[in-house]
Amino acid sequence: MKTLLICHDGAQLETEVLSRWLSSFSNLVGMVIIQEPQNRLWHRVRREIHRIGIFRFIDVLAFRLYYRLFLARKDREWERRQVEQNRIHQGEISRDIEILKTPSPNAPQAQEFIERLNPDIVLARCKVILKESVFSIPAKGTLVMHPGICPEYRNAHGCFWALARRDLGRVGMTLLRVDRGIDTGPVFGYYTYAFDEVHESHSVIQSRVVLENLDVLREKFVQIFQGTATPLDTAGRSSNEWGQPRLTDYLRWKSQARRVHR
Repeated sequence: MKTLLICHDGAQLETEVLSRWLSSFSNLVGMVIIQEPQNRLWHRVRREIHRIGIFRFIDVLAFRLYYRLFLARKDREWERRQVEQNRIHQGEISRDIEILKTPSPNAPQAQEFIERLNPDIVLARCKVILKESVFSIPAKGTLVMHPGICPEYRNAHGCFWALARRDLGRVGMTLLRVDRGIDTGPVFGYYTYAFDEVHESHSVIQSRVVLENLDVLREKFVQIFQGTATPLDTAGRSSNEWGQPRLTDYLRWKSQARRVHR
């Protein structure tokens, strides 16, 4: 089984942990590392303001500032420990793995890179919506470990919104295959763990729903490669897209979580 990883530059859990994980049971032939230009950020800002309005966007910015001041340092330390532990258990990955650094996974050079390496499965750990000409290259599909239970919690912050809405039974990760929609492809499994919503941040929780399930995910990847994995039936369930985390929702979530804990 040949695999390829798409991730963002600086995303250590992907470049350091998931790359070694893929190498442990497959032939990881390449990595596409996205180095986005600054104008992509402004494009996302404009799109988010248009989608939710200026007042809610201020709430989003307030959360970003709060996270940077009070949560980011602790989360970075947690991530550093995960990377170090993984290096001890998994060892180094092969130096033969080809790496392409690109402003976009949809760029012509990225598409040519993936076509040349011809992976059976691509694992996309990125915020960019892939073009069909890219996600359709691998014979067994492009897979996403979506941080949220689909179809109820689509987009990039499903764990946060499930926590904020007290929908604790849907705090988890969805393994799905990319199609033309946004997190609408065939679902191959749901994964969670005994999270601590009082002491863990939403960022740690959405990372741990992946890391705590790597053994069973390995089996599922093999089944998908062998063609024995059956997608789950999600017909008739509600489907919603969710935006960026907001400070008011974060504070309400933590307050309710502490109240229940007491």
